[in-house]
Amino acid sequence: MSGSSAGSGAAPCRFAHYFAVCGIDTETGLEPDELAALYQWLEADRQGHAPDAAATGVDLEQSPLKRTFKSKVLARYPENVEWNPFDQDAVNMLCMPKGLSFRTQADQRQPRFHSFVITKEDGSRTYGFVLTFFEEVTSPGICSAMQALHVMHQAQGGAANTPCSSSSMDSLASGVDEADAPSGYDSSRDTLYVSKALCLLAPVPFVHACRRFLSQLHRAVMAAAAPPLPLESYVHNVLYEVPQPAPGRSLKFHGVYEPIVCQRPGPGELPLADFPLAEAFGLLGVEHLVQVFTCTLLEMQILLSSHDYQCLMAVAEGLTALLFPFQWQHVYVPILPASLRYFLDAPVPYLMGLQSGAGPDRSKLELPQEANLCFVDLDHRHIELPEDFPQFPNKAEFIQELSEVLLSFGISGTTGAPPRPRPAPDSAPSTPGRERKTASAALRRLEDDGRNGNLAGEELATLERLQALTKRTGVTVARVDALRAGAPEGQGAQTAADEEELRNAKLNVQLREVFAGRFTTMFADYEAFVIQSAPDLESWLTNREQMHNFDKASFLSDQPEPYLPFLSHFIETQMFATFIDNKIMSQWEDKEPLLRVFDGRVDKARLFNVRAPSLRSSSYQRCSILKEAAQAVEQRFLKPDHTALHPHLLDMRIGQGRHQQGFFPTLQSHALNAGAAGWSHRTATAQRRKERQRQQTEHLGLDNDLKERSLQEARGLGKTLRQPKLSDLSPAVIAQTNWKFVEGLLKECRMKRMLVEKMGRAAVELGHGEASITGLEENTLIASLCDLLERIWSHGLQVKQGKSALWSHLLHYQAREEKLEQQAPVPPERRRSDGPVAMPPLRVALLQDLRHIQNMSEIKTDVGRSRAWVRLSLEKKLLSQHLKQLLSRHALSRKLYKRYAFLRSEEEKEQFLFHLLSLNTADYFCFTSVFTTIMIPYRVVIIPIRKLSNAMTTSNPWVCVSGELGDSGVMQIPKNVLEMTFDSAFRPHVHVSAMFKCQNLGKMTTVQLGHDNAGLLAKWLVDCVMVRNEITGHTYRFPCGRWLGKDVDDGSLERVLFGELAAPGGEEDSGRGCRTPPLQRSPSQARRVSVPPPSGRGHKPTSAQIQEAIGEAVINIVKHFHKPEKERGRLTGLLCGDGSLVAALEQLFHHGFKSARLFQKAVFVWDFMEKAVADMESADQMGDLQETAEPLGMTCQSLCRYVNAINSTPRNIGKDGKFQLLACLGARDRLLTQWLPLLVECPVIPRMYEDAALLRDRGAINALIAVLETLHDFPVTLDSSLVKGIDL
Repeated sequence: MSGSSAGSGAAPCRFAHYFAVCGIDTETGLEPDELAALYQWLEADRQGHAPDAAATGVDLEQSPLKRTFKSKVLARYPENVEWNPFDQDAVNMLCMPKGLSFRTQADQRQPRFHSFVITKEDGSRTYGFVLTFFEEVTSPGICSAMQALHVMHQAQGGAANTPCSSSSMDSLASGVDEADAPSGYDSSRDTLYVSKALCLLAPVPFVHACRRFLSQLHRAVMAAAAPPLPLESYVHNVLYEVPQPAPGRSLKFHGVYEPIVCQRPGPGELPLADFPLAEAFGLLGVEHLVQVFTCTLLEMQILLSSHDYQCLMAVAEGLTALLFPFQWQHVYVPILPASLRYFLDAPVPYLMGLQSGAGPDRSKLELPQEANLCFVDLDHRHIELPEDFPQFPNKAEFIQELSEVLLSFGISGTTGAPPRPRPAPDSAPSTPGRERKTASAALRRLEDDGRNGNLAGEELATLERLQALTKRTGVTVARVDALRAGAPEGQGAQTAADEEELRNAKLNVQLREVFAGRFTTMFADYEAFVIQSAPDLESWLTNREQMHNFDKASFLSDQPEPYLPFLSHFIETQMFATFIDNKIMSQWEDKEPLLRVFDGRVDKARLFNVRAPSLRSSSYQRCSILKEAAQAVEQRFLKPDHTALHPHLLDMRIGQGRHQQGFFPTLQSHALNAGAAGWSHRTATAQRRKERQRQQTEHLGLDNDLKERSLQEARGLGKTLRQPKLSDLSPAVIAQTNWKFVEGLLKECRMKRMLVEKMGRAAVELGHGEASITGLEENTLIASLCDLLERIWSHGLQVKQGKSALWSHLLHYQAREEKLEQQAPVPPERRRSDGPVAMPPLRVALLQDLRHIQNMSEIKTDVGRSRAWVRLSLEKKLLSQHLKQLLSRHALSRKLYKRYAFLRSEEEKEQFLFHLLSLNTADYFCFTSVFTTIMIPYRVVIIPIRKLSNAMTTSNPWVCVSGELGDSGVMQIPKNVLEMTFDSAFRPHVHVSAMFKCQNLGKMTTVQLGHDNAGLLAKWLVDCVMVRNEITGHTYRFPCGRWLGKDVDDGSLERVLFGELAAPGGEEDSGRGCRTPPLQRSPSQARRVSVPPPSGRGHKPTSAQIQEAIGEAVINIVKHFHKPEKERGRLTGLLCGDGSLVAALEQLFHHGFKSARLFQKAVFVWDFMEKAVADMESADQMGDLQETAEPLGMTCQSLCRYVNAINSTPRNIGKDGKFQLLACLGARDRLLTQWLPLLVECPVIPRMYEDAALLRDRGAINALIAVLETLHDFPVTLDSSLVKGIDL
């Protein structure tokens, strides 16, 4: 340990910036708290009551000891620090968040410690550490005023029966039972006490050191004997002569009675986090803390509630410390004064703490929006999580590892340490062991008696007996001997306090290493997906909003499947965007400190091959450096590297500030302001030097102001509202602030990105990025849109009703419209037909969609219904139209929203709806793909060919609709549903229409259509089948163009049709011209005819075109299997649809056919297959195949078995259907490449094919076989509608 001073050279940064004293101003006397009056006014306004009664802040029905009185900053030293101006309003409000507390000698007056943080607009933080104690009131005027107020209160008759209001002034401890709460005051018999706060403001959160310094200062005030030096010496020492320890070093400085040690982590270690995480885990338990931590990562609204301010601060700081390497980018107010509770109305992510005695309980706490709220009750270990909450990856293993770390320190890993009463600040912290806690707390209360060392003999003897008793149970009290000897208290407890501090420090670093290890594992390869396209910093800042900085789709595709629900949300957060921005800017600037540490860990992990980039594994990897991290902390703590200057006598006026027990003296300001100039000069010089170095490394052409502004904008709008300005108290000001934020959020919303990425290939050609968007990412973006809508609808509410502001508005609209409908029914809007022969028009009405959602019993909450309605409206391309209709009821808007609300601003509202309108250019299935178990009505329309004679049938038709989520089963269609419609030219059209209801089929893929061949007209020429989802309005067209009859076409009585999403029509749909690429549909009629006529009319593809078609079909199937499994869809369309493998193989077998008709009978490809199989079977009977090689013989047997099995199926699928089934089965079972050579060598080939036929070209066939062998690497599965009735 170095004995030299570290006062100025080692670390030129001050340990503390300010020392302040807050309390009652005896000159102005008792003043009602204006902030509390404002809070009461806002509460009355929120609840719709007349606010005049609360406007004065004087409530005579409330006991004077419970009222809120204004506190003031009585003194601060120094007056000002150049680089950190003193915010008097914020410090006063956070030192005493509920104003002054009054007590009498009959009430509890234990001193309390709490901390707070002030976050400035640039993101820098100042930490405050406060010790509050009670000091006797000596001012006769204040005592008289309190007596007068008490008399007035008694005259009102409300002393005993009136409950405390929500803004009542409880004790700062707030843990006092109602029986112990202050009740009355009589100046003739009672001694009046008032709270006073000692505050230390520091730039770095050295919690333990500041707490111990203030604790010793308080002990000196309460001691009978004066301290060794005047209090000015200790305050001057900590302000001007104690520096911050250098990184990786520790420093010892001296308080009033004991030395104090603080330390800072080294450059490669996790940043400083001195708030004890054991307290956060003890208050919440491991599982609850991990869930709240996940909400913090996803930038939800986190509201902490506790009766103890320090609990709020410990949990908030613990959560932000665990975020490494990320940083919270939004509003951060761990202690929100009761008078500023309307800050909770801000429609932004926040992390705030609310004192549970400062307002109504949770059941009465109404917040504008709760859809994204995580409410944490620290006193009762209860949390309320948002809906659609993704779990943290490897949550169970993660919790297990954290529990083991806690258990190694004697803390239960399942429930944590139970909430405990906070000990007085001048006592040594208790050990984590639960068994010693109660006894230790009782003994400390005796030891820490306000009379300090002046215990009477009988009381000291009682304390000695308790000490002897507790020694036998393992509890020791080391200060009894010191009390008897009259020595200064604290000498014997130094070891216990130091051990507790070291224990907390070691536990902190080990818990944080576990969290950091998880991020190192999950983002070990993040650098590979960072897009660094800008040549210099200036161009990057200029084009920041138009650039894609991170390849999110590729990153997600590289992650293990269980990680995706969490990661897809997390990479959309502001903290992740800022992290990537810092990475990109590190090309031109010094790395941000957190990024530098994290990259070092990633490099080390890559060195030890923790995770190879190509390996997608979800296996859990435990942290391996816990012991080393704890050893580094312990070494610095036990062997301090530097010692600061000792406190010493100052140049002070004699006779001022004389010690008076129980009273904090007025310090001599000239002595405490004397050291400010030297520090200010040295620090300012260091800052100027640092600024010059920074300017030299910047790009020369970039103006500093422009860079700063651009950088701030690039890092997101959330940073501009990190912390409310506590001195701005006007509701209109905060409303305007929120309004501006929502405007920015509107511009920043992801609708543009959703649109661009959904446009597919056209977007790629324009240089916008990926060709498609993953289903998982689409869900994430739409969830963000739902969150944006909730934020906007929550802004400026008059009265909160329910957890979803949007759903509440919809219900109000529904009630109003249904009432109007009863008075004068309004015909619903109907869509125009989707084609010349259309289905019945679909009802288009906001109320209709609202009722659909209300009928969904699967959704239980208002938030869920709201999100379902948004998804349905977005899928129907009616979101903008519905919201415009909802907001057109101005009377309803005025009733629900205040005048400054976002939704009552016409310009911003119209701009918002315009942005939403742009979403209509893309097809979404966000409702269909999410609500997979609901019952949906479908309408099926079978459209025969236009010629009326071919449209009639006497048979009994049936249909079976299949989708990605299942099929409807076979449904018989009654004969009496034949309908006739007329088009615009009054031409008649006949079609069959039927309704059915079944579980959600998802995106529709195939329709099986058939009939029973009954009656005289047992044939049917069907043009197409239309199927419509009656909830979403999605309509699918399944082309047919073939006969269904025994003696016509290929003799098929049933056909499997493949569909596509029908293009909507009508003027109102003109904005929908750009759609996603269509699904595969049934092959056109031109391909489905029998072999082309010999005359050569019609299109005959060349051999090169056929080979190219087969190659493209195989490539499409390979691409299908390279997509993520959840995004592949059905393979059926690629096998059997238009441009599919079966279509290309049919062209192969059609090429070079000798004759289309033999004796006026149509010849099909299946006829060739049957002849070839018959020839093989006859050769086998004659024994010719027995002489062939064994593999070839097995191939012949397999082909014959498959063809005979297809011929024997009870299904009447026709000859083309049979060939299609054979080709699909061959692809599935990897037999196509074996059957082709066999068919080429078949003796039937010369009789049925010309010499130029492709099947007779051995080289071409071998090349096609090589292409088809590519499919052997993939597991081909067939739709059940294809293989029904086939057992192979």
